[in-house]
Amino acid sequence: MICLLPHCAYLSETSRMLELHRALTELGLEIRVATHGGPHERLLAEAGIEYDVLGPGLSPARAAAFVGSAVGLGDPRQSMYDDDELRTYVAAEAEYFRAHRITIAVTGFTLTTLLSSRLAGVQVITEHAGSFVPPVFEHRLLPAPTHPVDPRLQRAPDWLARFLINRTPNRFPGYTSGFNRVADELGVEGVPSLAALLLGDLSLVPESPEVLGVSAAEVATWKPGKGYRPGSRLRTVGPLFAQLNRSIPPEVQKFLDRPGPTIYLAMTSTPADQVRQAVADLSRLDARILVAGTIHTLADLTTDQIQVAGVLPSHLAMPQVDLAVTTGGQGSVQTAMATGTPLLGIPLHIEQDLNIALVERLGAARRARSTNLADLATQMLANPTHRESAERIQKLYTAIDGPAEAAKAIAQQL
Repeated sequence: MICLLPHCAYLSETSRMLELHRALTELGLEIRVATHGGPHERLLAEAGIEYDVLGPGLSPARAAAFVGSAVGLGDPRQSMYDDDELRTYVAAEAEYFRAHRITIAVTGFTLTTLLSSRLAGVQVITEHAGSFVPPVFEHRLLPAPTHPVDPRLQRAPDWLARFLINRTPNRFPGYTSGFNRVADELGVEGVPSLAALLLGDLSLVPESPEVLGVSAAEVATWKPGKGYRPGSRLRTVGPLFAQLNRSIPPEVQKFLDRPGPTIYLAMTSTPADQVRQAVADLSRLDARILVAGTIHTLADLTTDQIQVAGVLPSHLAMPQVDLAVTTGGQGSVQTAMATGTPLLGIPLHIEQDLNIALVERLGAARRARSTNLADLATQMLANPTHRESAERIQKLYTAIDGPAEAAKAIAQQL
């Protein structure tokens, strides 16, 4: 039996699990879905998927606090959960796995499964590391971080920052302390590094090899060394992003149909003040701005130039705009590329830096660092080569059914 465990504080992780659920169902496999709850839990219900909530459930406030404390955003000396939460969720998951005879747990940033899987003796498969995987570090493909966790890197030249950031993920114990305290109490395998925190027994790499910059064969033959859990394996499966089964609301479609350039701003798991700042910067342009729904109330931003909407099917909205602006989560980057839409990324942490840098290397995106956001957007809107590059990546993505490949990889573990 397979159990999918989306982290419903994240729109991206919840929607990816919807794609996996669809693909696994098409293979005729038996699936259960469990979550800790969260603001995007409703997407499961809207899709008609039965699911169970484990533990006390995530209130909107707790979900927002979790996102703010996560890898790359919060203090690396903590583990996103306090120790009592870890004990509660690990115990609840292990009991659930045993009760329902789960043999494979597939998680989207529900990191507690790294411990509960060991308690219950099940395999754990992850997809949330995205492209942030060891072969990428070994090829030194991580860019200099926009917001380094180590403040010393803020003063380092880019070449030195790139060198250090690529050699540290399996040496850096950030965010693992609480997991290791609870692992010691339970007598199960701990988590030796930040890199290991993001990997399961099998980690799906949801990207095209041409975009990743590392061949599928090299990914598959990678062997874990120091700083990783023994037995960790990788497999490239191709792009995996949301295609929400909902239509664009009439008022939003009417906004998109108006003449003139349009920017789609989708910063869904981002503090409200950063979304507001991005809107303020972009509103200087002679362009309309469609703001996708977040966990915040932003209706007061609505003007004739700015339309604030709820959760939108980005795969339907992006083909109708001239520029997508996101924080660079892999799902939003891939949706832009799959629709041939150029991307302007505002990364909040190194994994998002990487996602943007991979398609920036191919000419389809720009990464906002110190340059003014409005200036970068102006340059991109005036340069047709970005769209041409995005359309080349679109052709690569069209040739791969990422959800189907991921489902096959999961099924083979049975």
